[in-house]
Amino acid sequence: MNKDQVQGSAKQVAGKVQQKAGEMVNSKEQQVKGAAKQIDGSLQKGYGDAKEALKDR
Repeated sequence: MNKDQVQGSAKQVAGKVQQKAGEMVNSKEQQVKGAAKQIDGSLQKGYGDAKEALKDR
């Protein structure tokens, strides 16, 4: 595992928490920010996965 995979996964989790917290307090802004953070984390993790796959070749 590389740092992009770890950081990406952490961003996904943090985004999910932020989105759910936004739903609980009825804050559309926090829901959107959480969803965006999840997407950012997913992209970063995907980049890390690709780097790892190339390293293993």
